[in-house]
Amino acid sequence: MSDRYPVFLDREIVAIRPAKEDVDPSRPYAFLVEPERAAGGQVEDVATVFLTNRECPYRCLMCDLWKYTTDRTVPEGAIPAQIAYALERLPPAKHVKLYNAGSFFDRKAIPPSDHAAIASLLDGFETVIVENHPNLCGDACLRFRDRLNGRLEVALGLETCHPEVLNSLNKRMTLDDFERAVTFLRREDVDVRSFILIRPPFMTEEEGVEWAVRSVSYAFDVGVQCCSVIPTRAGNGIMERLQQEGHFSPPSLRSVETVLEEGIRMNRGRVFVDVWDLERFFECPECGPARKERLQAMNLTQEVLPPVTCGCR
Repeated sequence: MSDRYPVFLDREIVAIRPAKEDVDPSRPYAFLVEPERAAGGQVEDVATVFLTNRECPYRCLMCDLWKYTTDRTVPEGAIPAQIAYALERLPPAKHVKLYNAGSFFDRKAIPPSDHAAIASLLDGFETVIVENHPNLCGDACLRFRDRLNGRLEVALGLETCHPEVLNSLNKRMTLDDFERAVTFLRREDVDVRSFILIRPPFMTEEEGVEWAVRSVSYAFDVGVQCCSVIPTRAGNGIMERLQQEGHFSPPSLRSVETVLEEGIRMNRGRVFVDVWDLERFFECPECGPARKERLQAMNLTQEVLPPVTCGCR
């Protein structure tokens, strides 16, 4: 094990977690509608349903989504009921994301016996986006694709194309695994987007920007059509420990801006930045809100807009 890129066992990561949230397997833990720039260039509403299901078997170092999961597989019918509950309360949208804090095609998370009912509920959507681990992309994806009237899009967590850091994140995949999954999905007429971290553990600020930009380029090289870049956060126990030991610091807001700007300038596909909870990255209360608004506008326009000026920099 390298001192620069240590690898932690699952039990070490789990041992210092805070408690899970109290979730109800009959209800999604959140749902919302927000605008997103579609592949065709238009801005359209996307419904996102955050499903409550069994915890992901992959104990990724930086993940905190397990907080909203159960310890056991939810009963058959629970996932369709959650989706129906959310859609009945959301305004109309053309596209839908089913995010489940893990992999949609993990049989212990989403019972395959529910796939037909899920597809029926999503009959009116043009695009159905699910998240999945690259190593769980197989025939189940194709069977679900064939049940849909709209297009299936699978969101894969690349995180970084830095091989040593990727190994340290405990994702249990290699770059070859990622490329194999993308190639398979694209060959089978399934769209692909990718999640990429801005400054994961074991990187300096400069390395965080460099490798996030390189990871966006790599993702496009292997066939990904859309990249979502995410500022790395603490909040799961092990990340706080890494921060105390000097192995991790969150990226600056300027680094977040730079990665989005460089990704858009590639003009190779849509690049978004995750602005959820972005306030924690504000260094200045005067310009922070305006800089967030700029990032949101760049997400929708896919154009690099003039920077926000402020006396703080």
